[in-house]
Amino acid sequence: MATAELASRRESDYLSQLTMAATRYENRTERRERNRAVLETRGPLYADTPERVEKRLARLGTDWAMARAIERTPTEPASSAGSTLRLPPETVTSEVLGLERLIGRNNLAPIAFLEEGVRVSRSVGRITISGPGGGHGTGFMVSPSLLLTNNHVLPSAQEANRSKVAFAFQDGVDGGPLVPAVFQLEPLRFFVTDRALDFSLVAVAPRGAQGEALASFGRLVLSEAQGKVVIGEYVNIIQHPRGEPKQIALRENQVIDLLDRFLHYESDTREGSSGSAVFNDQWEVVALHHSAVPKTDAEGRPLSVDGTVWRPEMGEQQLAWRANEGVRISRVLGALHAMPLTGEAARLRDEVFTTGLAPSPGESAPPMPSPLGTSALPGTDGSQAQAQAQAADGVAQFTVPLRITLGLGLGTPLSSPVTLVTSPATPTPTAVPQPPPAGRPDIVSAVEKDVDAALTSHRLAQQGPYYDRTADLAARDAYYADVDTGSGGALRRALTGLLTDTHGPRPRYKPMSMVYPWVDLHKDGRLRSIYSGKDFSAEELIRADAAVAEARLARVQELLLRESTAGPAEFEAEFDALEASMPFNCEHVVPQSWFARKEPMRGDLHHLFACEVGCNSFRGNFAYFDFPDFDEVVREDCGMREDVGFEPEEGRGAVARATLYFLLRYPGQVGDAAREFPAERLPVLLKWHEDEAVSEYELHRNAAIAAIQGNRNPLIDHPEWARAIDFTGVWP
Repeated sequence: MATAELASRRESDYLSQLTMAATRYENRTERRERNRAVLETRGPLYADTPERVEKRLARLGTDWAMARAIERTPTEPASSAGSTLRLPPETVTSEVLGLERLIGRNNLAPIAFLEEGVRVSRSVGRITISGPGGGHGTGFMVSPSLLLTNNHVLPSAQEANRSKVAFAFQDGVDGGPLVPAVFQLEPLRFFVTDRALDFSLVAVAPRGAQGEALASFGRLVLSEAQGKVVIGEYVNIIQHPRGEPKQIALRENQVIDLLDRFLHYESDTREGSSGSAVFNDQWEVVALHHSAVPKTDAEGRPLSVDGTVWRPEMGEQQLAWRANEGVRISRVLGALHAMPLTGEAARLRDEVFTTGLAPSPGESAPPMPSPLGTSALPGTDGSQAQAQAQAADGVAQFTVPLRITLGLGLGTPLSSPVTLVTSPATPTPTAVPQPPPAGRPDIVSAVEKDVDAALTSHRLAQQGPYYDRTADLAARDAYYADVDTGSGGALRRALTGLLTDTHGPRPRYKPMSMVYPWVDLHKDGRLRSIYSGKDFSAEELIRADAAVAEARLARVQELLLRESTAGPAEFEAEFDALEASMPFNCEHVVPQSWFARKEPMRGDLHHLFACEVGCNSFRGNFAYFDFPDFDEVVREDCGMREDVGFEPEEGRGAVARATLYFLLRYPGQVGDAAREFPAERLPVLLKWHEDEAVSEYELHRNAAIAAIQGNRNPLIDHPEWARAIDFTGVWP
């Protein structure tokens, strides 16, 4: 192909990318402006979808409770620990600082942030395309052999075959240039490209021109997991603008919109930056930078800096731009997964998806240990299948050889399992440490970090008022402003719709961080069992549940290590039995078995209460019942239980209102099976509701929960509605 033809095609491809990026940007104007308005008034936790924000928080090792505690704490000058919070330095963890950065109240970062940035930058190189239509771009290693860049940088194997990549093409700390290591690209060994997503993946020679080892420059591990970035967050871009030595656009680059396949951000990138890696603050790759979003005229044509229509021969430096666009890395990986490769090409492709840490610069990748510190497990087909554990969304997910993935509501295990000793007569759980099984490696656990985060949330939350009646009344009135109270049926339907629509963040079930630190506290700063009235400190129950989490995970590890050909149902039954035998100190007033332990019901804070294990087990899944002779009979501290049902010793009004909330929020979930709360017992709930007035404790709970998950309990806000609502439509 002639030089002029190659240059013309490259110019045409780039112009096409610019035009499509500008069109996408223009089509999202209304949504983008909404994002900006929310960012200015409320911040990054609210501009993106609640599901994405929850995943982002989980990836940062924290949750909505911690985020809300930090938000509601007044900003102060940064302490010696770097935090704006009134906390002792030893409690200012990376999670606290990470959240402060995400929320935008603190731009400080650990010095390791820069060290890690330097480390990952080693995997980024300048691409040089020689010969006809040549030029420069940026690329980065994503496996021991493969480099990722844009399709418009390397549109075909032909261009790639006459291209090289130079690593360490940059200035040193003394201001002088380093000696770059130059490697030939090897598209005959591997080359794939996707024009729609504008990416190309190509093999790199294992040795450089001077014998340098490619492995010494490491790789960037890519992840398909969600939660790497949210709207409003700042990103970092390592690049070779115009083929110049390596540079970085650091943090002043805000994500302003997130599309299905692309994200838009405002940053200082220039021509030659095509193919750069876009990083979040944890130096995870979130996007492949591929195009500026140019200013355009009325006909959609890109404009130059002097306001005239831009033409390729004017050079990219003359483009007038509004933002930048990157291809979401999860979409690149999805397309790569779907490519029908075989043989050596498939093997090289699959190396991109290997998990674990990238090798340190100067080192080759070490063998990856099993995530649980175990050897491979026998698969059902007689092959060796690896047991995998992944912490995501605050949930430990285990993939066993049958490919069953179960959420256990835990972190990863600590170094020692524990045995729990409990009884209804002495309801406070006691954790008795047990020595680890012989040969079991010492495991560093996320549970310990969960405890620290929960205690930090507890300290922060107590720095504000327990209950602000004036603010809460205003919030209540605004919340129900459009509710139709004309008839019982209309009121019920309106409330169900409102509770569902405003149930924004939907935290997963994790009482040690979501219930005990603030939501369920009484005014004296202590927790009280909803059924027995026994009181505990928040730290007591946080640490007790942490011990349960450790014990559960130790048992899970045993199950995964045990050879078994059981099917999914048998495994699920074992996990259910495990959870039942080691419960948390938290009660679902609507038992989990009634809704198959599904989210968001399982983690809905409106029906979660502190409750010591003894009372939790004593109640079981019995429906509430009003015993006529309750005051005269001999009963347990927790209440009275017979075959017909359970009546608690304490908290009848609170549990009645929580149950009524559940019926409104999740119609059809209760009463569709035997032994669940039947419609004819509705008078029991209404009686308990009327016998015990709403307390300040419940008002506090309602306001605290609304701050976290967005919706409120109408029976707390408007007790008079209980008799007005037509509940007949909530049962199946």
